[in-house]
Amino acid sequence: MRTKRIAIYGKGGIGKSTTVANVAASFVNEGKSVMVIGCDPKADTTRTLCGKRLPTILNTIKNKKNPELSDIIFMGYENVLCTESGGPEPGVGCAGRGVIVAMKLLDKLGVFTENDFDVIIYDVLGDVVCGGFAVPLKEDFADEVYIVSSGEYMSLYAANNISKGIKKLKGNLSGIICNCKWINNEKTIVNSFAKKIGTEVIGIINRSELIQSSELEAKTVVEKYPDSQESNNYSKVAKSIWNNEFVSSLNPMNDEEFESFFKDYIN
Repeated sequence: MRTKRIAIYGKGGIGKSTTVANVAASFVNEGKSVMVIGCDPKADTTRTLCGKRLPTILNTIKNKKNPELSDIIFMGYENVLCTESGGPEPGVGCAGRGVIVAMKLLDKLGVFTENDFDVIIYDVLGDVVCGGFAVPLKEDFADEVYIVSSGEYMSLYAANNISKGIKKLKGNLSGIICNCKWINNEKTIVNSFAKKIGTEVIGIINRSELIQSSELEAKTVVEKYPDSQESNNYSKVAKSIWNNEFVSSLNPMNDEEFESFFKDYIN
């Protein structure tokens, strides 16, 4: 089986990076070789896999003209390889540029051709309106896309917009991961949304204090509480992704359709 190359998108603050890290930890627990590439300017995707924030590719390039792999790639939990693209200081420059620079350097250094990964996961910020954040799809670094969303209005609105970008780039939205926020009828809403736009829900993560307490210690819940239901849920998501062969037929809603769809669940 060829490498699973996965891009995970979602609205900022929805729990996308938490999902990526815990799914990656679940994959390595199953004996798979994994690389995680953080494409968020906050550079916090790999913190719970490595126990600390990593130096970003952009900052490393500033200090060293020709960095080596050991300067930008680090070993995390159970040998998962981790790197962070980084970005400019808030309010200065284009955040998406960090992704472009990082991907070009990783490609140049042979990361994608000289390693035999089972899974590569890209954690990508928010919308795909910026060219930089579209790089994993646009430049054929990823084959499958998953969106992390809750049942909240803005989260689903962002998911709908992201699906528009995926369709435009002719990508495959392989599923929605429902990261619950205790919204009424949340699972029903997210399932209905997925069906409406032509995809499916491939996993559900329930809100939990264990996940938050693990992050305070810079660990995934998979590492900190391996026997917990939360860890088991992430394992189920990882298995669903690994076995997933779903090909979407995307039909994103326009804004008016989305408003009507959401109102049906709050009235």
